[in-house]
Amino acid sequence: MTTLLTHTAGAVHALSRLIQRHALQDGVHDTAIARLFLIRESAVTEPIARVSESSFCLIVQGQKEVLLGEERFRYGTGDYIVTSMELPLTGQVTEAAADVPYLAIKFEFSPGEVLDLLTERDLRPPRRSQAKRALFVGQSEPMLADAMLRLASLLDRPQHIPTLAPLYKKEALYWVLHGPSGEALRQLALEAGSAKRVRQVIDHILVRYADPFRIQELAELAHMSVSSLHRQFKEVTAMSPIQFQKQLRLQEARRLLLSESADVAEIALRVGYESQSQFSREYSRLFGLSPRADIRRMREG
Repeated sequence: MTTLLTHTAGAVHALSRLIQRHALQDGVHDTAIARLFLIRESAVTEPIARVSESSFCLIVQGQKEVLLGEERFRYGTGDYIVTSMELPLTGQVTEAAADVPYLAIKFEFSPGEVLDLLTERDLRPPRRSQAKRALFVGQSEPMLADAMLRLASLLDRPQHIPTLAPLYKKEALYWVLHGPSGEALRQLALEAGSAKRVRQVIDHILVRYADPFRIQELAELAHMSVSSLHRQFKEVTAMSPIQFQKQLRLQEARRLLLSESADVAEIALRVGYESQSQFSREYSRLFGLSPRADIRRMREG
């Protein structure tokens, strides 16, 4: 066990040096490898709300906290976090300093990439499975850390990216699938079952978040009973469909308020609220400040 931990720590340390060479400024940095990102923060950040893509992220240095609904996930050096579906998250770097910045490496993937991997050899997914939480945290093992180091090292040898980057990404996903929470990633590629039906409802709400809906309509879309949809949706997302929609509306409202000059009432209406007072109450509950105070603080910061 000590040897394995030492091996993982060595790969993670090498990744930290590489990330610091390629990510000289704070923020999320695109790379020459498609859908691969390097992340650096030199100080603790404010909570940032966003809709995640299906992605894998390995923390190389520092610590972070993510809120999904009312569920809190904490992870640090050598840990990884996987989201297997699009989810509204609030994330905050909780440990970082100028001399020891928060560092992470992340890549996004598609259901097709998971399915291609599962259908090889003996990894074919079951046709049906109980839905599981679409976000999980794990501790990196040596083979996974090595795959991520080889993937990142291609940034120093870009001529090999087209051939080797897809292989190293595939290897990293392979080791995640064989980890303790692999079934939660496996459900992304299921051909049937409650996980796929929940994903259909998620996609529907993502596109029509500003429109009102009845839970019965969503249940019919998913070919599930109302009680079954509510139970399975909450298992995947840690939220009810209504709470999920509310998170999407408020996150989009915050983005619009920050990027446009429209007033609060107009933005509230655009994201689906008929009552400005209800919008302000729910916004304050999620972000800790009224819409105007929150946007003023972010712009000043």
